[in-house]
Amino acid sequence: MLSRAACFVAVLYSGLLLAQAPPPPPAASGTAQSVTPGLPGELAVANKLIQDGAYTEALAKIDAVLASDARNPQARFLKGVIQTDQGETDEATATFQALIEEFPELPEPHNNMAVLWAQKGRYDLAQAELETALATHPDYAIAHENLGDIYTRLAGTEYDRALALDKTNKSAQAKLALVRQMFDVPPSTAAPKPPPVPKPAKVPKALSPSQVK
Repeated sequence: MLSRAACFVAVLYSGLLLAQAPPPPPAASGTAQSVTPGLPGELAVANKLIQDGAYTEALAKIDAVLASDARNPQARFLKGVIQTDQGETDEATATFQALIEEFPELPEPHNNMAVLWAQKGRYDLAQAELETALATHPDYAIAHENLGDIYTRLAGTEYDRALALDKTNKSAQAKLALVRQMFDVPPSTAAPKPPPVPKPAKVPKALSPSQVK
């Protein structure tokens, strides 16, 4: 089950432990002090409020930023984090998908779309999002870790299928047992647990004026 997301400090989730990365620093502007390094004033405060679970107050600050800067990718990303935390998956999907379409160079929205797909057990789509992020940002460490966990989950599915076809396959039994031990996955005959989720990503970097059109 998805736990409260931290936007600046990477956090782990139960089950499949895929990471949410912290927000990278925005472009330098003004001299305002941030509560959270790397985020400007009101968004830094909003980020801290999200970590504390104060979503109503955080959303008010985010909406205030968006009122004057409707395309701000950091503010919109934080809003998507709140939507994800509060189980508003359709709204969060729309938020991150819009960021992907408008700012395709940012890897973080792809990572958080992988979070949402993994919550639904769609590990194939989560894999595709992570691979897209890494195609343009091969040094994105969290996405590499997340992708490794997705591959492991997919491997477990194939081991399970192998055993369904040949229950005497000792090699598949041992490998499946290892995967279940890693992710605390119940046998297929047991009541299923909620799908494990990836670590959601950082807030994207603030873009330069020439990039925001």
